[in-house]
Amino acid sequence: MCGIVGAITSRNVTNILIEGLKRLEYRGYDSAGVALINQENSLQVSKTIGKVQALADLIQESPVSGHLGIAHTRWATHGKPSTTNAHPHCSHEKIALVHNGIIENYKALKAELIEQGYEFLSESDTEVLPHLIYREVEAGKSLFDAVQSIIPKLEGAYGIAVISTDEPDRLVVARSGSPLLIGVGIDENFIASDFLALRQVTDRFMYLEEGDVAEVTAESIRIQNSGEWVEREINQVSAKQADSDKGEFKHYMLKEIYEQPLVIKETLSAYLNENTLL
Repeated sequence: MCGIVGAITSRNVTNILIEGLKRLEYRGYDSAGVALINQENSLQVSKTIGKVQALADLIQESPVSGHLGIAHTRWATHGKPSTTNAHPHCSHEKIALVHNGIIENYKALKAELIEQGYEFLSESDTEVLPHLIYREVEAGKSLFDAVQSIIPKLEGAYGIAVISTDEPDRLVVARSGSPLLIGVGIDENFIASDFLALRQVTDRFMYLEEGDVAEVTAESIRIQNSGEWVEREINQVSAKQADSDKGEFKHYMLKEIYEQPLVIKETLSAYLNENTLL
């Protein structure tokens, strides 16, 4: 399963993105990558196959930094595990995008874009998305409007996060059939496919609903659905940090197996008073 993390803050987000990916390792994946917009408004992209630690090591050797960034762990669907097929995917060194889900009509969209002169580097269905968005941005649309414009063209499921060097103070996300949420901070905001990825930076989350498209800056969150501006409730997560960590266990499945007696005990305690059924 793929995982998404993103952040926009007044500080360097590289470590936030890497830590978020590490917290999503329980999903299973074959490659990982990040894209950030640096102080010169240039895209910096790092991708690798294998573990998130391999990506962290790569970034330590060749640092990337920025106040805005997105990151991804990929489980291969279209195309073998490779650096080229890993996310983020980019268009013209301006648009970077990460995607969970499958674009079922990507072959038709890809053929259309190739005919218009767009070049593809990967085998992934995802690569059509940044090119589609770039085409709309070049036609004069904002990043938010560009994402809105391509959605009717897509068939399948998607959760996407997009950044653009033209608008280095915001990121745009959209979901249909693939979960996404926004982590709410103080003068900083975050996005992820799972709240566990962001527990180190916030305990307040806004869960996007089917068809939502959101524009996220460090100070604001705006959401549209079917062309109408909507509000989404902010939920505070009170789960103990230990509940979201692997602790001493090698992976989450093993942790769940060993926690079964405690979970059963806690479940039954709600219905028992000593030996009496409530």
